[in-house]
Amino acid sequence: MELIPAIDLLEGKVVRLHKGRYDEVTVYADDPVAEAKRFADQGAKRLHVVDLEGARSGDAAHAALVERIVASVPSIAVQVGGGVRDARAAERWLAAGAQRVVMGTAAIKSPDVVSDLCAKHPGRLVIAIDARNGEVAIEGWEKGSGVRAEELAGRVDAWGAAAILYTDIDRDGTRLGPAVDSTAALQAAVSATVIASGGIGEIAHLLELARAGVRAAVCGRALYAGAFTLPEALAALSEGR
Repeated sequence: MELIPAIDLLEGKVVRLHKGRYDEVTVYADDPVAEAKRFADQGAKRLHVVDLEGARSGDAAHAALVERIVASVPSIAVQVGGGVRDARAAERWLAAGAQRVVMGTAAIKSPDVVSDLCAKHPGRLVIAIDARNGEVAIEGWEKGSGVRAEELAGRVDAWGAAAILYTDIDRDGTRLGPAVDSTAALQAAVSATVIASGGIGEIAHLLELARAGVRAAVCGRALYAGAFTLPEALAALSEGR
């Protein structure tokens, strides 16, 4: 299973939200570029970078900083998300060197745009499905969409998305364990790689996902809080222990 470190940006710093709440923020680092380089040095093959302010407002708030992060780790793939709600924004990140772009709200509000991008850029679009009680949340997780997670997953899989980033919002940032059953069920139903997100707190959680057939996972808070290091997690996943 691929393990992808997350760098969430708010006011220029590396942070984590608790259950997606912007009023429950923990700041972990003041230098996001240094964190990106650290993960690269520790063996990361991919980074997940999110502009949290952009996710909430729909406008890129950390454009220059994200570009610096992408440029600082040329040897690894970076996927960028947060407020990418139209073709112009997606094309901008791809042109800036991002290997993949993450779109969420747009998959609900502008499905034709996202499906066209999937066709135009094979292997480079990740669709974020952020669910609360099974319903897809949009606009920085602050609004419900009325669409079920499995329904949206089926749609975007048909579009040819490279991956689906599935987050159980109520587990995000808690370190209490990922939504193994629902993530594995989603993976079994689609061809695209499903990336688990939310709730990972220990290496055992990663192994549980891997054994359930989940192909990839994003992890942030556990790495920053020192629950385990990236090299420790990569070694455990490699050894299957």
